[in-house]
Amino acid sequence: MKRSAVFLAASLVLFGVLSLLIRMDVINAYYKQILMMICINVILALSTNLIIDYTGQLTLGHSAFLAIGAYSSAFIQMKTGMPFFLALLCGSVVAAIFGFLIGLPTLRLKGDYLAITTLGFCQIVVVAIQNIDAFGGAQGLAGIPPKTTFAWVFFSMIATIAILYNIVHANQGRAMISVREDEIAAEAMGIDTTKYKIMAFTAGAFFAGFAGGLYAFLMMFIDPNSFNFLRSIDFVIYVVLGGTGGFAGCIVSTSILTLLPEVLRFLSDLRMVIYPLLLIVIMILRVKNVRVAGLLHRKPSSDGPGEGSKDHAAA
Repeated sequence: MKRSAVFLAASLVLFGVLSLLIRMDVINAYYKQILMMICINVILALSTNLIIDYTGQLTLGHSAFLAIGAYSSAFIQMKTGMPFFLALLCGSVVAAIFGFLIGLPTLRLKGDYLAITTLGFCQIVVVAIQNIDAFGGAQGLAGIPPKTTFAWVFFSMIATIAILYNIVHANQGRAMISVREDEIAAEAMGIDTTKYKIMAFTAGAFFAGFAGGLYAFLMMFIDPNSFNFLRSIDFVIYVVLGGTGGFAGCIVSTSILTLLPEVLRFLSDLRMVIYPLLLIVIMILRVKNVRVAGLLHRKPSSDGPGEGSKDHAAA
């Protein structure tokens, strides 16, 4: 409870400072939109993190749920005049239903097979949207009302962090981690591994759909090409760069990688070369740091060289 109170207080202070800077025009409209995209991307990264890091399942189709949430919430609001929050919830539920239906048969697969299957699902969703006239087809869906505000995306991000943090630190989260560490051992202990993988997949799809709704009402125009598998690769990069199972690392990496293309915009077309090069360098340095940290934390053996080697071999 104390940690939650500190987190809530810090969030309110940060929101107050950023809101004041926005009102004083220290943060202009351009930087405000970047901040809002960072908040949306953090929601997407954490929802991907739940699947990849906590259950050990590689998904390359997470942008499909982003698209489902975006189109569903925007279409429902535009056709029915439903309140903004209810439209977001409806879009999120639709994305979660698709996550459950797709996860039920596919999460029995593992490794590369699962990655290829989710990639195929993403492409199916994109092609399907392109051929639905009610969604604007390949031209995209225009005329979406500008409902998303900085307060909406900020507190949605805070709520996502709080909910997912409580999930992964509850019994369900420990069961997911056991699936990640050793699925065979988890099944031997009586854990329904498929159940917890589907649970993570459905929850991740729900939050991705919610982020999709926020994105649609922020941009006021969405098209199928914005949700192809390359967008899913971005989410995977956010998670991998942030570190295994870490919320703070995932948030920091997402913020940096969302901001980096804008910082490099002055380089024009060269930024499309420099950006991936920087990603490569960062990943190489991160791997080296992880290895060094592992060596530093390794406990020296109290036995002699021969005995230590025998014990290690026996282990």
